[in-house]
Amino acid sequence: MPKDYSRTRRVGEQIQREIAQLVQQEIKDPRIGLVTISAVKLSRDMSHATIFFTVLDETHPIEETLKVLEGAASFLRHELAKRMKLRIVPHIHFKYDESITYGNELSALINKAVGMENPDNRMSDISDDNDASSDHNSGNEEKD
Repeated sequence: MPKDYSRTRRVGEQIQREIAQLVQQEIKDPRIGLVTISAVKLSRDMSHATIFFTVLDETHPIEETLKVLEGAASFLRHELAKRMKLRIVPHIHFKYDESITYGNELSALINKAVGMENPDNRMSDISDDNDASSDHNSGNEEKD
């Protein structure tokens, strides 16, 4: 039974913090844009780390950012070895985190579905109900 807060998870979180700092401060390539390190998945033996990233600036293509990050992977691994005391520094692999894009698409679909409910139709239904009830009440008043 695995521990709730295993060493692999702790090391992965530390790698995420260090890589985020390194990407922000050390990589000066203008093709990279605004990159956020969203997660790190570390293999059980800690020899490979898959680093998930998102690009906040939509003017920079994801493929270009991925190419720059993959090109800097050996530099980042070397710097990671200096900053962390690990027997084995994991090989770094980058992967675009599609969950943000997927979330935005779902949000757009929800907004579109909510927008399909025409508020004008609902308001006219309410006013029709009020007109009908006022007619009904006015009819009652005439009988009395």
